[in-house]
Amino acid sequence: MEAARPPSTAGRFVVVGGGIAGVTCAEQLAIQFPSEDILLITARPVIKAVTNFKQCILTGDGSQHVYEKLCLCAGAKPKLICEGNPYVLGIRDTDSAQEFQKQLTKAKRIMIIGNGGIALELVYEIEGCEVIWAIKDKAIGNTFFDAGAAEFLTSKLIAEKPEARMAHKRTRYTTEGRKKEAQTKSGAGNLGSALGPDWHEGLNLKGTKEFSHKVHIETMCEVKKIYLQEEFRISKKKSLPFPRDRCNQSVTTDKEAWPVYVELTNEKTYGCDFIVSATGVTPNTEPFLCGNNFDLGEDGGLKVDAQMHTSVSDVYAAGDICTASWPPSPFWQQMRLWTQARQMGWYAAKCMAAASLGESIDLDFSFELFAHVTKFFNYKVVLLGKYNAQGLGSDHELMLRCTKGQEYVKVVMQNGQMMGAVLIGETDLEETFEHLILNQTDLSSYGDLLDPNIDLEDYFD
Repeated sequence: MEAARPPSTAGRFVVVGGGIAGVTCAEQLAIQFPSEDILLITARPVIKAVTNFKQCILTGDGSQHVYEKLCLCAGAKPKLICEGNPYVLGIRDTDSAQEFQKQLTKAKRIMIIGNGGIALELVYEIEGCEVIWAIKDKAIGNTFFDAGAAEFLTSKLIAEKPEARMAHKRTRYTTEGRKKEAQTKSGAGNLGSALGPDWHEGLNLKGTKEFSHKVHIETMCEVKKIYLQEEFRISKKKSLPFPRDRCNQSVTTDKEAWPVYVELTNEKTYGCDFIVSATGVTPNTEPFLCGNNFDLGEDGGLKVDAQMHTSVSDVYAAGDICTASWPPSPFWQQMRLWTQARQMGWYAAKCMAAASLGESIDLDFSFELFAHVTKFFNYKVVLLGKYNAQGLGSDHELMLRCTKGQEYVKVVMQNGQMMGAVLIGETDLEETFEHLILNQTDLSSYGDLLDPNIDLEDYFD
């Protein structure tokens, strides 16, 4: 009896990755070429190999897919603080977020390690559970904010959360008909799609207690060692109880027996039910490197040029897996964020289409100005241009306006021109500021731009 041959498909365009970059790329290709079948391979049938000389992809289930143009959008993997520990959870995709929710329902105290977007969202959304948040920086949200903005947001952690939530107007992407047995078989090593900005919507992030927020922040520290309960008992070390207030950082010992203990580099040790590792990501390039000659960026991503083309012919990349290697605009920088993944996926499809038709294409306008809109602590947050004075040296100045509990506005100025801005709250300034940054308007004669008595829109519309 002849063995069944693995399925084989051939398509003009193949996209690897079911995250926002891959989905956006495939959608755009389908619009450009309505008569073509666009093949989108998600993380479920794991990529086994890419053989460029045959222009073919082999997947873990034995399938073979031949392509004319290929776009790799396989995202990034979380940097876990330690592998294989059942009490350390990484939150990267929808499956791991649901597992986190399940664990949280039984938890009295958790520890969050990391200072990026997911950590910021978690500490605010979690209710009914003590949270010890360990960050390596002086202030929260170091990737996004300076110390002033961090202080503005930290005060919100202490307040009771308002019931009203900000409305979302984004398209949501889901997968149809995913069966639970398929999820189980997929195994922890198989990455699902990265979380979008509304990932915690619909998840009940509540622990066992009846209070709202109870967050303690340990700054300027990292994880030194993790102990399981028995290891900790044998070590004869002492753990601290949850600090009750700032004045009295209690020195008494925590009498509770916790499943896991974390010793920090500041010599403090806390017990908890589990640990959330939210310490960033690394580009998920590993499945594609063997047998191929991809140029990699310093951050380990696949280098792409201004047409999203990698160093391997007919292979493109977009989203977290890639490293932008063209000379950037003065107001743009790459950050592994959901909004950029969507822009890159859309633009990569345009580039693939143009190359396939023998046409040329200019770098997309979305790479002229860095712009990211998100929500932290239920505030609208807009980041524009060199919002943290990235790469500007010391000859820049900051303008600030802050109304506690309402808004925080920071503008980065250099030589009388606006280079970037951070807007927290409903400021209605983002369009005006985008215009001022892109046009490099000379603002030196306007004095205090952030004077609340001046209507900037009247000046610069």
